[in-house]
Amino acid sequence: MAAAAFVTLSVGAYAQTATPGKVGVISINGAIAGTKDGQKATAALEAKFTPKKKEFDSRQNEIVQLQDQLTKGGSVMSEEKRNQMARDIDEKKKRLERDAQDAQEDFQGEQQKLLQGLGSRMMAILEKYAKDNGYSLILDVGNPNTPVLYAASAIDITPDIIALYDKNPSPTAAPAPGTPAAPKTPGTVK
Repeated sequence: MAAAAFVTLSVGAYAQTATPGKVGVISINGAIAGTKDGQKATAALEAKFTPKKKEFDSRQNEIVQLQDQLTKGGSVMSEEKRNQMARDIDEKKKRLERDAQDAQEDFQGEQQKLLQGLGSRMMAILEKYAKDNGYSLILDVGNPNTPVLYAASAIDITPDIIALYDKNPSPTAAPAPGTPAAPKTPGTVK
């Protein structure tokens, strides 16, 4: 018992004397969405899928109207007509659900492509920022898999990263002639 208490006190004393590294938090998805490129990409994605959403809303309204007709007029319809209308409604619902699922998968695929493209550039900026500002750890508080239970707003670097991202030229811009490529640091994770 005494040995365990001594070890605990020793570890506590060591932790108090060791200099902690600088820690920051960021919401990567929020940072990407907050950049000018992210806002343009989001607007383009929404513009691409808005017509499909309107079509689905229209089809859903049609189904609701048919269900209302069946409910209100079902008692005066023949059993055959009621059954046929119920089958039509079920078929329309199934097609709508399948089409909506396909559209959702398409949307998520397009969104993933955008995030990968913007994310790789964002990570390069984040890595440079962390090195330049002495951070030893940066956590993504926007990721539900990151076990962050509390983070002070003072350590949130999201606005700084958005500003740096928007200041840097797009990777599609050609480098100045004669400018050497940035050397890669061994052991760097991209």
